Amino acid sequence: MDIDIAGLPAERIVFETSPLAELGVALHALAEPGHHPGLHGWATATAASLEPCLADRLHEADFLWRHTFSDIFMPFAGLRGGDGRPGVTLAEDLDLLDRMDDERFVLAALEFVCSASYSTGGPSPLTDARTRARALEMAAARGPRQTEFTERLLADPAAVRAWTRRLFEDCEQAFFADTWQRVRVLLAADARHKTEILRRKGLGEALTAVSAALSLDESGSRIQADKLSQGRTTAVDPAVGAGLTFVPSHFGWPHLMILHAPGWRPVVHYPVGAPELPGPASVELLKLRLEALAHPMRLRLCRNIARSPYTTGELADANGITAPEVSRHLAVLKKAGLITTRRRGRYVMHQLDLTVVARLGSDFLEGILR
Repeated sequence: MDIDIAGLPAERIVFETSPLAELGVALHALAEPGHHPGLHGWATATAASLEPCLADRLHEADFLWRHTFSDIFMPFAGLRGGDGRPGVTLAEDLDLLDRMDDERFVLAALEFVCSASYSTGGPSPLTDARTRARALEMAAARGPRQTEFTERLLADPAAVRAWTRRLFEDCEQAFFADTWQRVRVLLAADARHKTEILRRKGLGEALTAVSAALSLDESGSRIQADKLSQGRTTAVDPAVGAGLTFVPSHFGWPHLMILHAPGWRPVVHYPVGAPELPGPASVELLKLRLEALAHPMRLRLCRNIARSPYTTGELADANGITAPEVSRHLAVLKKAGLITTRRRGRYVMHQLDLTVVARLGSDFLEGILR
């Protein structure tokens, strides 16, 4: 995923906290605790404390944050002529959401059924009959709750917007006010720290500090994100207003989310305080490793060299294949970083790197959730 920043002045790149964006990922952590193993205690305690009525209302709309992260949680990026800065309080963020026009709100709220066209945009289902029919058809495939929500949204956007605001306000009263009070100091400190890195050391260093998955290309005109999802956006669209916003998140890990909808200001929503683990494998390296292990003979070789170092000849004898065949398989495993080799006299010994293999599960999970 790429963000075009060619010619973007440094002062148009900002690090800001957003209560509404943080509420969104907190709701996601409640709905999908398996994505956030470090938050099990918080999620369990918070879910147990919810009033049944609020829990039911959250269940009604959880597709806005469970499987996708709706852009309604970042309204500051969707306001035409805005400065790309979130509100200081949840009420201020919700005021920004109220200022968003109906068409933009509806498209953002229907992201759970329109994700295939997210990067390309398209006509509004409020005005285009074909898009409207397609949205209803996709919602029906997701289930009755999604169908009912979509029908209500298309029939009366204002009523759904008011219902959504009340829901988020009730979340603040029930649990999020205390949660935000606890994490906002951490997030504000991180935003100040990253701003200082940007000012003193430049964007490349700031990106490295934000996430190992972000980098600046050689020309310095494009930010590249190592994510499985594909997309391109620009931070220099004059119709939107040039700028790029970085938003830190306490609840976000392992997700690195990039808002890249056409006509919206790009936003990088990044996790703060990730678990102390070795750096995650890149998407390309993860792909190489999974492909390397997909071959049955290479799995058999891994079984041998997981126990102790083997020479090429020993592996050939043990598996009934020729030494050149073993060498070809070992070359694939080595390119994927799954094995180590060392020389012992005139012999070269091959051994499975157990630390790397043990990381495969978490690398895979982080790679697909990033």
